[in-house]
Amino acid sequence: QVQLAESGGGLVQPGGSLRLACADSGGTFTRYIMAWFRQAPGKEREFVAAITWRFRTTKHADSVKGRFIISRDNAKNTMYLQMNSLKPEDTAVYYCAAKDGTMQTLSSQYNYWGQGTQVTVSS
Repeated sequence: QVQLAESGGGLVQPGGSLRLACADSGGTFTRYIMAWFRQAPGKEREFVAAITWRFRTTKHADSVKGRFIISRDNAKNTMYLQMNSLKPEDTAVYYCAAKDGTMQTLSSQYNYWGQGTQVTVSS
């Protein structure tokens, strides 16, 4: 079974950078679509970025294009989110998610979830 766990969250100043990681302990070379979502207090969970397994095709939300980069290391069963030029509006709990089949941007389409890691952007 897929078991996801996020790490790398924390407090950072505006303009700073963080790198989140999501480890899948369910098995080596897991062929899943993987994605990052985030949820701020009082708001719905929103799509951030997704990546396919083989060719590492990516999709990033308009709100993070040019600032965030999703990647994955299949040998390590780990997905990353490099976050640069962070803004206060990026503050949220960031969740790792995975699914079979094709890439999707709706949270309801993902079958497996981590517990989330807090990212706070503040002076």
